[in-house]
Amino acid sequence: MTNRSSLRLMLLILSATFAFLYIPISVLFALSFNASGLPTAWTGFSTHWYAALITNSDILGAALNTLIVAAASTFSATLLGTLLAIGVEIRRRRGHFLETLIFAPMIIPDIVLAIALLSFFSMLDLRMGLHTIIISHTVFNLAFVCAVVRARLKNFDWSIVEASSDLGATTSITLRRVILPVLMPAVVSGALLAFTLSIDEFIIAYFTAGPGRNSITLPMQIFSMIRFGVTPEINALAVLVMTLSVVALAISQRLNRGRLPGQ
Repeated sequence: MTNRSSLRLMLLILSATFAFLYIPISVLFALSFNASGLPTAWTGFSTHWYAALITNSDILGAALNTLIVAAASTFSATLLGTLLAIGVEIRRRRGHFLETLIFAPMIIPDIVLAIALLSFFSMLDLRMGLHTIIISHTVFNLAFVCAVVRARLKNFDWSIVEASSDLGATTSITLRRVILPVLMPAVVSGALLAFTLSIDEFIIAYFTAGPGRNSITLPMQIFSMIRFGVTPEINALAVLVMTLSVVALAISQRLNRGRLPGQ
């Protein structure tokens, strides 16, 4: 096979892959502007279904719960994940067992982690609600934040920490004025990634949510609506959630491209 034929084959495979990934999303986006109440029969362009979302109290309540869970779990996961990444990187020569424990939530299937968290809360006789979802999402997101921050720490020049100590800076001052400013792009990137994962997460939230509508998140609301059939309103809601996730991930990737000083 010639180089030209190989190139054409690669382009064909690449095109087919992108088509497989993005044609369904394009169809979803188009049908969210469908004037018809039917999910697939196009009758004209309309933004009616986006306006309908604003007046739907169930969706607004679920959206508020989702933002509360995402904000709280992102804050706690970012704080703990950043400190954990620094601690693990400092102790990197003392074994890999701790790293295995930290990154286990990234590998364990969501359903297994959800059942484990549900069993843990039940053992503690803890009443389910938004607080249990926040705790669960913090556990889930912590490993992702730690991974992002550690990736930046791999090329971190620890000699500046030693220089700071030699100049009389305390550990807290070194952390705040030397380490964190260098890590900040990765910290923000990890936070945005955690926020995106929390918004989209369904299985863990479904298992650890409490009774009633006070702890229903947006993915859970979409699941309850879709059981009665796909409507343009669900399409519009899915497009909004997808757009928010894509924007957060794009910002995260943009921030994480920053290079360390001196590189």
